[in-house]
Amino acid sequence: MKPILILDNFFRRRSELFRDETFEALSELCDIRGGEDRPMQREAITELLPEAVFYVASRPVLSATEVGVAKNLKATIEVSGAFRDGIDYEACFRQGIEVLSCSPGFRNSVAEMTLAMLLAGGRGLVEEHEAFRTGTERWLDDRDQTDFSLYHQNIGFIGYGQISRETHRLLSPFSPRVMAYDPFLSDAGPDVELTDLETLVKTCRAVVVAAVPLEETRGLLSRDLIARLQTGAMVVLISRAWCADFPALTEAAAAGRILVATDVFPDEPLAASDPLRQSRNVILSPHRAAAVPGGRHLIGDMILNDVDAILKGAPERQLKKAEPEMVAGLVAAQLKMNAMPNT
Repeated sequence: MKPILILDNFFRRRSELFRDETFEALSELCDIRGGEDRPMQREAITELLPEAVFYVASRPVLSATEVGVAKNLKATIEVSGAFRDGIDYEACFRQGIEVLSCSPGFRNSVAEMTLAMLLAGGRGLVEEHEAFRTGTERWLDDRDQTDFSLYHQNIGFIGYGQISRETHRLLSPFSPRVMAYDPFLSDAGPDVELTDLETLVKTCRAVVVAAVPLEETRGLLSRDLIARLQTGAMVVLISRAWCADFPALTEAAAAGRILVATDVFPDEPLAASDPLRQSRNVILSPHRAAAVPGGRHLIGDMILNDVDAILKGAPERQLKKAEPEMVAGLVAAQLKMNAMPNT
């Protein structure tokens, strides 16, 4: 008899998460209940919990009482992209239920967008495209004051997690000098210089903000550090606006001192009247770094891998496992971001 897997994927579409062959393989391993592109009724989920071995949902909800009756549950997996409230994490930890996040499954598509922004910004593609509309494009111009090549460039990462590591891998043909600031790492490998934030912002022509949103990372790229960026530096904000002093960042861009590319904003969607829409020296993307056909299929691959590993008793996980010492901070940061207007 196959183990029961509850799949309450909505708001995500099933095809958004799974290739057909991946879903078929998961169906071979488990008796999948749900998997429709509409919300499951809560009563249906609670009825299945006592027998379920896996609970996969866009926003899983598990109270201490529900954990208590879920005697067969081995793992709950969220597919929205972050650990959130609604789960009694302590109850899960006590009962040996793994709590897993799909956040590593965004690394390919988000890293690809990060590289696209670096290339577009460094080579002035967006600005010259707009100049064509007014007949002010600069033919054969090196744009000495603004443009830069990624070849052998100093590139810094604020936060060196999976997105940064994948971006670094994509950058490898350019042979850059890579620096990183990450207070949660003591070693990032032989090709990365771990350093302090001030050294990073003073040294790097391109800075990628990809830190995990925690209280400790709120405003990590501060107004003071933004002022220390070298003239002509580029900042790519790819994780959360939470991690930077967003007004200071956009002010520095509007003043012409730096270039900013951002996929995230303090208030989303950006107000139609926001002056940032008319600002120069910015590349704006409407929170769609992962939004590309097939861009989230890595999530389904990771779910299949980890479900199989759990059933076999293997310890390796591709999804992010909730750790008691950090998950409370992640959930608290999500609650604060959600409480901000229009985010």
